[in-house]
Amino acid sequence: MKDLSHLDDAGRARMVDVGAKTESARTARAEGSIKMSAETLAAVEGSAISKGDVIGAARIAGIMAAKKTAELIPLCHPLALTDAGIEIEIDHALPGLRVTGWASTQGRTGVEMEALTAVTVALLTVYDMAKAVDRAMEISGVRLIEKRGGKSGDWKRE
Repeated sequence: MKDLSHLDDAGRARMVDVGAKTESARTARAEGSIKMSAETLAAVEGSAISKGDVIGAARIAGIMAAKKTAELIPLCHPLALTDAGIEIEIDHALPGLRVTGWASTQGRTGVEMEALTAVTVALLTVYDMAKAVDRAMEISGVRLIEKRGGKSGDWKRE
């Protein structure tokens, strides 16, 4: 197992110094889903949720979250993102929504946390907006699916 980079020699949490790293293009993609009743999904799809456009609000919330990741996750570097986005797919078989998020930067550290945060907050926004009609919704499967760039190179979930 690799040493944990966020701990100093005494085991105290610290922010990793990335100052000596070479800047490179970095991208990450993450995914997750929210399962709900078929009736709730129909209400989301038909814009019949009283709080408004669930999918639109979740998309914006996810993008905003990617930009705020360093404020939410301790020891995470603030990054100047060059791109961030959310795709939301209606899945009647689930039933629910599948969310994919991505983030990109030209920098010294990766954007995995930004992509994961974007997906998580998008899913939480769906829950918040539809909870009045379905408190049994279930968020699951939030995970990194791909990262590109940096010293460790590219990685893709198989």
